[in-house]
Amino acid sequence: MTKDSAALPLSNVRVLDLTRVRAGPTAIRQLADWGADVIKIEEPVDPATETEMGGMRLGPDYQNLQRNKRSLTLNLKDPAGLEVFKRLVRDADVVAENYRPDVKERLGIGYETLREINPRLIYASISGFGQDGPYARRPGYDQIVQGMGGLMSVTGLPGQGPVRAGIAICDTSAGLYGAFGIMMALYERERSGLGQWVQTSLLESQLAILDLQAARWLVSGEVPAQAGNNHPTMIPTGLFNTQDGLMTLQVPGQVMWERFCKALGREDWMEDPRFRMNRDRSQHREALNDLIEEIFATAPRQYWIERLNAAGIACGAVNTIDQAFADEQVRHLGVAWPVEHPQLGEIGLVGQPLRSDRHRASLRSIAPMPGQHNEEVLGSIGLSTEEITDLRSRHVI
Repeated sequence: MTKDSAALPLSNVRVLDLTRVRAGPTAIRQLADWGADVIKIEEPVDPATETEMGGMRLGPDYQNLQRNKRSLTLNLKDPAGLEVFKRLVRDADVVAENYRPDVKERLGIGYETLREINPRLIYASISGFGQDGPYARRPGYDQIVQGMGGLMSVTGLPGQGPVRAGIAICDTSAGLYGAFGIMMALYERERSGLGQWVQTSLLESQLAILDLQAARWLVSGEVPAQAGNNHPTMIPTGLFNTQDGLMTLQVPGQVMWERFCKALGREDWMEDPRFRMNRDRSQHREALNDLIEEIFATAPRQYWIERLNAAGIACGAVNTIDQAFADEQVRHLGVAWPVEHPQLGEIGLVGQPLRSDRHRASLRSIAPMPGQHNEEVLGSIGLSTEEITDLRSRHVI
């Protein structure tokens, strides 16, 4: 664990983080990992209480999402707490929140209010369904949006009904789009000198990452259906049994199809009218898959992976999570960040998948306990020890 953030790209950016649950913390974690000074602001609570995600503060979710942040407890419903927050806003670069749209206005911390204090402020809002419109005040969670946004309808095996994706994909995508929006606004501020209000939502982000499936509807009027482990348009693609385990395979385009046939010693498939072109293979997908699996069953998985990769054909093992992190390429890339935690011992956190030749994101501090940095943060804006003690006695912090 390194404590030096001065050399990281965002070390001159200060963020006031009001976000909760997953989408907002995901966005701000991107900034924190790259050096931003993130002050996580939360209500004064007993550290032993559950977090919004149902786990404890020493649990995997909290440790992974809240790293590289400082914690300030602050009751924004108290006028004194609100005044402290506004003092922090004066020198902040970013305020991020993911309340329901009406909550921030009730608290008196909406964008119009805060930009009067700091015209250079980037204000980032992540919501379930957007800041306005008929669903704006609805509670929005990942699973709900997966259903409403069409993702469940294209996930799972054909005929088995809609299936939830195995990760919180709506939260994660909204967080990443939110982080991108903040970076866009920070870059634009270099030219204009002004802040702006950046907004995204789980619903918009989920529709955006439908990408190909959304385009099939918007461009061609085609309603995509579940394809299971098969790719909806590239054939052959899917999971195949080998002699000793499952393998995943994708053969995109005609050139790769011909390479694949040669690698398996089945050049005759290239002239078979059932398989000659992608549209033909699409109509006879099941027959082709059965033939491929008959061949794959004759040798171990690693044999086929090495043989096909040598021919330029994309394939790989189907791993469990523990197997994925044990993979030699994953270990080489350093995706898991090792941590020596004072209470949990040796653990790992999910590292940044982005790098450059000049910078590498790092873990500088573990997830804080509530109020861990109260004195440090409040002292930095000029509050005396006596004033901080007074705020604590009145449960403002």
